[in-house]
Amino acid sequence: MKSKYIYFIRYFVALLFVYAAVSKLITFEEFKVQLTQSPVLSMYSRVIAYLVVISELAIAFLLILRQAKLLGLYLSYSLMVAFTIYIFLILNYSDFIPCSCGGVLEKLGWSEHLWFNIIVSVLILLALYFAQKNKKRFYILSIIATGVSILAVMLVFLSSEYIIKKENPFIRRYLPYGVVEQDTLDLKVNTFYFSGYYKDKVYLGNSKSPLIFISVDSLMQREDYTIKIDSTQFKYTYLRLKTVYPYFFLGDGSIPIVYKGLLNSFEKTKQTQVFSFKEAYFSDYIPIDSTSIAIKSQSSESYKNVLGLIDSQSDPRVQIDSSILKSDSDGVFDTDGVFGFSKQEKTLIYTYYYKNQYILISPRLELLSRQTTIDTTKSLHITAAKLTSGENKMTTPVRPINQKVVVKNNLLFIVSNSLGANESKAIFRQASIIDIYDFIKDNYIASFYINDLGEEKLIDLIVTDHYIYGLFDQKLVRYKLARSLTSKFN
Repeated sequence: MKSKYIYFIRYFVALLFVYAAVSKLITFEEFKVQLTQSPVLSMYSRVIAYLVVISELAIAFLLILRQAKLLGLYLSYSLMVAFTIYIFLILNYSDFIPCSCGGVLEKLGWSEHLWFNIIVSVLILLALYFAQKNKKRFYILSIIATGVSILAVMLVFLSSEYIIKKENPFIRRYLPYGVVEQDTLDLKVNTFYFSGYYKDKVYLGNSKSPLIFISVDSLMQREDYTIKIDSTQFKYTYLRLKTVYPYFFLGDGSIPIVYKGLLNSFEKTKQTQVFSFKEAYFSDYIPIDSTSIAIKSQSSESYKNVLGLIDSQSDPRVQIDSSILKSDSDGVFDTDGVFGFSKQEKTLIYTYYYKNQYILISPRLELLSRQTTIDTTKSLHITAAKLTSGENKMTTPVRPINQKVVVKNNLLFIVSNSLGANESKAIFRQASIIDIYDFIKDNYIASFYINDLGEEKLIDLIVTDHYIYGLFDQKLVRYKLARSLTSKFN
């Protein structure tokens, strides 16, 4: 009876490994790509792809040889334990669940396959118990095989994570199911931009008609509003709308002036009051709360970018800090960047356009930390010249590394202009790449694509509680977020 059981297990496992290996070989290139996206095996994916297939076929061969049956059983048990630990790590310690990797795994879910592996491992272990006459030797070898398999997978996982997140080899992990296009709204004009959101309602300002803005709700229903301001005699050049519900701000840093109003009033014409006037010039700003905004300005002496704060509740109302932004070349363009603010984490995020770095800052303008993206470009060499008008112009134009940045709770979504390792240039001809970071844990999580809308590239982006919205020329497109993403901030 025992010999029949051993015989059955040997050939069952051999058949299982041959089937798994052949399934991987049939779509081997896809299998290698899937391993590359694995959050556990990223750095060693190419080696492991070959090693797994060779191991499965070699062990299957040993299992059908009578004289090598013990070796085959011990090796098959070790490999099944390694597979089991890998799936356990994916399910419990991975930032996301990747695609399946061929073979039986394509037919089962990850949890089901975990139990399948555990059952097969136990069946092999029982066969070993019956086949190994020296029980002491069985216990010792079984413990060694289990320990070595667990240790090997753990070492691969930890070293891969360290290299990806600390040594920065610029290898992206693409979400298997990133975003799915759901609805499209024709805005009729191409001058809108995202100014903020509340729950699943997004607000869009208009760069050509700054006293007009719209909202779009979860049903893709549009509402139009107008803004009333008292001071119409100024020559506004760059009025920009920013919302932090239930308030909105409208500012032009060239005057400089900032208005403030209420979003949640029922009137279609929104009244405003002056929040700040001639207190500080700025090129960008972001509301923190109803009483304060952060600004990006320029030093009157060096013309380098500096960060500041306008707070209606403090004395003095304006605070400027020139020490936060670090210059590597011209001081103007190399320190240029964009603001984000996490209301949940009470943290300002300033992301450089031309270097692989973003800065975490408290609402009181205290430097919290400097973190890097997976892009390997520490700094682009930029030269600039100052015109007689006082304006700075690049003399060696370069493309920004980080094109657009969106903050959602603890996550940072960066539209990247850089190719990662082993990525094709064709990607940028048909899609935009968005990299996701957890800035609280200082971790890169994953990346995903947003395909072009015909000939139109993505020009703006915003993330709400359940959706991602993208702007393409005159079209507003709503995407459904992957479940692995929504679970991180809902």
